[in-house]
Amino acid sequence: MKKFDTTLYFITDSTGYGEEEFLRRIEEALKGGASLLQLREKDKTTREYIALAKKVHTLTKKYNVPLIIDDRVDVALAMGAEGVHLGQSDMPVDIARKILGDDFIIGATTKTVPQALEAVELGADYLGVGAIYPTTTKVKTVLTSVDTLKEICNAVPIPVNAIGGLNRENIDALKGIPVSGICVVSAIMKADAPETAARELIKKAKELGLW
Repeated sequence: MKKFDTTLYFITDSTGYGEEEFLRRIEEALKGGASLLQLREKDKTTREYIALAKKVHTLTKKYNVPLIIDDRVDVALAMGAEGVHLGQSDMPVDIARKILGDDFIIGATTKTVPQALEAVELGADYLGVGAIYPTTTKVKTVLTSVDTLKEICNAVPIPVNAIGGLNRENIDALKGIPVSGICVVSAIMKADAPETAARELIKKAKELGLW
């Protein structure tokens, strides 16, 4: 039975960082309490993606945190990650499940209740719902209201994480919504001290009663 904790779901962004600094920031986030880590690389070749993923995996295994590969089922399978996260334009969840097997963690991005219900039916293990706020990443975003987020949380039996522009100053908007965790990129990746940023996010989320 696969076990994973989505409370502080850290999504990487290597833009502007050399590899050494990128890996340092990832380890800082892991030290600070990141409970799940997604490696997101939109522009690397398959070979580059696999090579970087192996280095990141060395760190995540050190802290006993599952590594999730964004989009790429082939990369996740090739380098032995614990999971993959699929968007609405990526491989369908049920096909990914056939390829990866039952022990792989498969997450899905959803923005509506029908999309969420379909992802559950196809075998997703958790959902990422958003964007709650505009983001500074290169990923195209369509905003999702907190009302829709709440509806999705109440409609599905699997963990639901809020994603999109979330940080310590604005996660108050999630108060009262039964999310399983938050997904963050810039709030940790671009922080002066990623470890401290991760710890502060966890502290603020607990104060708000998010988990």
